[in-house]
Amino acid sequence: MEIILFGLLAVMLVFMFLNTRKRQKQMKEQQEEKAAKTVPGAKVLLQGGLYGTVVSYDPVDLDKPAQIELAPGMVIEVHSQAILRIVEPTENVTDEIDDESDDEVVAEEPAAEVETGDADTAPATGAKDGIESIKVETPEETKARLERNNDN
Repeated sequence: MEIILFGLLAVMLVFMFLNTRKRQKQMKEQQEEKAAKTVPGAKVLLQGGLYGTVVSYDPVDLDKPAQIELAPGMVIEVHSQAILRIVEPTENVTDEIDDESDDEVVAEEPAAEVETGDADTAPATGAKDGIESIKVETPEETKARLERNNDN
């Protein structure tokens, strides 16, 4: 009975060893692929969920921080291993959208202005290119409007 248990233990250890080596090989291939694709100008996803563009990255020296631009003019330094993955561009989707927009030409008319009795609280529309703009009240204007509504 003991021989069977030792044989079973040996089979399990060999299986674990082979499985671990296979997993390590896959991880090494993924790291090498990521290092090859991480070039200046590539869009990346960081471990914290932030998206950015690579400014500089050294695939040989992983201890050297990578510089990532999060917004125009805003460059941060992160550990090179903080780059989770390269964000693949979706060229097919953008091509389809461009093709559809070329087929149809729609004449846009500016939105008509909304006229109401109370001009201070009505949103102004048709400001620029049909985009609505909203007038923001100051605290004093809000208080005065609420008092007028309470009086009615």
